Amino acid sequence: MQGRYRAGAVAAAMLALGACTDGAPPDRAAGVGFGDYNAYLAQREAALQGNGPIPPALSPPSGGATTAISAAPLGNAPLNPMGAALTAQPTPAGEAVQPLGAVAPAAIATAPLPVAPGAAGISDEQSFDAVAARESIESDKARIEANRAAYVEVAPTPLPERAANAGPNLAAFALAATNRLGEPIYNRLAIKIVNHDRACSKYASADLAQTAFLQNGGPERDLGNLDPDGDGFACSWDPTAFQSVRVQP
Repeated sequence: MQGRYRAGAVAAAMLALGACTDGAPPDRAAGVGFGDYNAYLAQREAALQGNGPIPPALSPPSGGATTAISAAPLGNAPLNPMGAALTAQPTPAGEAVQPLGAVAPAAIATAPLPVAPGAAGISDEQSFDAVAARESIESDKARIEANRAAYVEVAPTPLPERAANAGPNLAAFALAATNRLGEPIYNRLAIKIVNHDRACSKYASADLAQTAFLQNGGPERDLGNLDPDGDGFACSWDPTAFQSVRVQP
């Protein structure tokens, strides 16, 4: 009983396989649903460049039952399959076709840059031929003599005297200092009554803070906590710019 059932199943499978292979297989060498796709692409590319007619709709290969693929209108056919909005524009009769991507489109015309009224334009003084046509050794000599005649030598004058009540001289203090920024040489109290950052925020610049520091007992004393590290320079005032020009013995 079991053998007859197995033989019947094998026979049914063989019949189904024969039904599937009945008839000649479709020709897929030219691509599914295409006649000659390579020729279609070549003709379509030539049409986009203006060198041929628009290819007609492709017909399916003989014996096939697939749907034909028609050529899209050139006016809406994207040249970039990734989605860029580049389309072929119709070319009037008798007008040369502008290559895409090679140079600027024909619709973009080059124009000279506008020049302001009265402007001399670009100088040609780097051109030997242009200068030699209008200048000579004699004209150069006359120009040099005119420049010498117009030269005025200004006599030096003494520097103005600094007023006695002008406040501390920061330059003189920096040049007289024997230490650099961050090198403590003055004693400071361990207990701080005033916050250092808050004290420095009252001054618009480090120069003003250093001036107030020197006017109120600095650098030996620091009543306002402007110089907590004891280097003699308030609120990170840096004397390096003055000390760098100090004459070495």
